[in-house]
Amino acid sequence: MAQPLDGIKVIDWTVQQLGPVASAMLGDLGADVIKVEHRVRGDNGRGWSGIMGLAAFAKGGRNFYFEANNRNKRGITVDLGKPEAVQVMYRLVETADVFVQNFRPGVAEKLGLGYEDLKRINPRIIYASASGYGPRGPEASRPATDPAGMARSGMMDTTSRQGMPPHYYPGAIADQMGAIILAYGIMTALVARERLGVGQKVDASHLGSMIWLQSLSMHQVLIQGRSPNKWERGQVSNPMSNCYQCADGRWIFLGLSQAERFWPDLCRALDICDLEKDPLYATPDARRQHRKDMIAILDRKFATRTSDEWTEHFKKNFPRFIFEVVKNLSEVPDDPQVLANEYVVDFNHPAYGPGKVVGLPISLSATPGSLRRPAPEFGQHTEEVLQEAGYTWEEIAQLKEKGAI
Repeated sequence: MAQPLDGIKVIDWTVQQLGPVASAMLGDLGADVIKVEHRVRGDNGRGWSGIMGLAAFAKGGRNFYFEANNRNKRGITVDLGKPEAVQVMYRLVETADVFVQNFRPGVAEKLGLGYEDLKRINPRIIYASASGYGPRGPEASRPATDPAGMARSGMMDTTSRQGMPPHYYPGAIADQMGAIILAYGIMTALVARERLGVGQKVDASHLGSMIWLQSLSMHQVLIQGRSPNKWERGQVSNPMSNCYQCADGRWIFLGLSQAERFWPDLCRALDICDLEKDPLYATPDARRQHRKDMIAILDRKFATRTSDEWTEHFKKNFPRFIFEVVKNLSEVPDDPQVLANEYVVDFNHPAYGPGKVVGLPISLSATPGSLRRPAPEFGQHTEEVLQEAGYTWEEIAQLKEKGAI
């Protein structure tokens, strides 16, 4: 079955996570993504031995960080310190649709791989660049990492508890969100090229992506002039939208944001009908004013049944309730809803063997994406890609002798 980006060729000169994930998203949708790594050092993410205190390597010596960020790609190695290697890049760009890089501003230009350089070779190229702080401004050239993006954007403060140190979410959220925004920009530029015939430069950053992720809260700052309140379980304004611990120790999130509408049903569901008309709790404003007592009442009620019992009770008798048992991440891959929508899929990895990997977050009825390749081994497709670019075996041998590939 055809895929939406069949025939699109992407040159992926990226490292670590933000850039590689953006190009992997294009690969998931059918693009031919050619990952370019340094001839000796490679993508430094390939060699990370630990992440957040846990070993990164698994069966076959493969690194789960690199695998997750570089699936559906072919891999080549070059030494861009050699002029012959830069010429290889130019040859690849001649027939490419997209060029992606996420090095600190100025690095690509120094090597002759900036947008203006590649535009002269291929005016229709979509040149995608990712940075920490955006392409303009007094700090555009500063190096950055995912935590720096979370700190500068306010996310690290917003997600911390009142009076506690800043909180860092694992999983590199700024990198991941930056990748999504960069891929969004690339796709938009491809559509514009088809409609208007123009190539262009696309920029995305940690800072801009994290601000966009917090767009609702940021608009509260911009329009109301105040930051949103930090979420504190004991201080929520609507106790009907909160987390409660059950008899088995599991937590359940109750999400009845339409407090007035669902209050009578909640009273019946929890067998607290005597509170329905009680002036201390009968209205949303009354429950807000007496939220400490209200939360204590709900705490005691939820503690009388297990999470499974509450789930069965709510689904059977109150199907319009919004609620979820708070899951550990290790439980998510076996969730029937996750599997039904192929958010996690089966994949037979050449090193890991049969197992599961993250699928696509979108579904397309006529042109679905797919997971076709694991991340490439180091330099796995160098000769194959160069032959496709028109190099002869003799020329490839000469490039190897010169240390260009």
